Amino acid sequence: MHKNKLIFCSLGLLLPGSGLNIFYLKGLGNIWAWLQMIGLFAGILGWKLLGASEMSSALGWILATAGFISLEASWLTTITFGLRPDEKWDAQFNSQSKQKNESGWLVILCVIVSLMIGAAVMMSGLAIAFEQHFISQIEAARKISQ
Repeated sequence: MHKNKLIFCSLGLLLPGSGLNIFYLKGLGNIWAWLQMIGLFAGILGWKLLGASEMSSALGWILATAGFISLEASWLTTITFGLRPDEKWDAQFNSQSKQKNESGWLVILCVIVSLMIGAAVMMSGLAIAFEQHFISQIEAARKISQ
């Protein structure tokens, strides 16, 4: 079966963390795709725990981090595989197909948007994590000083 690079990149961009892009490429037996999907669901659960606990749940932070990693991994694979030359893509994923891949500008646009969203989410995640860390340090210092 022919594997289209645009479909792979679109799945990674539009449904990040779901593992669907890896399932498309390597099939349902791929453990990394399943781990990515589990990480996404763990991240959703972690985000809900953090919201319910006013950002103080340690388990919520761990689960949210798993979801964060899952999202970032999806965008990173979109960038990595999207920038791969068509000849190398065909040699690895379409060796038995007679049809050749011609990616074009839509794949490059998927890569650009994945880079922009991935960088924005990473910076936001780091800003929130550091903010919460410093808030907890200030609260601990206040308790000590009283």
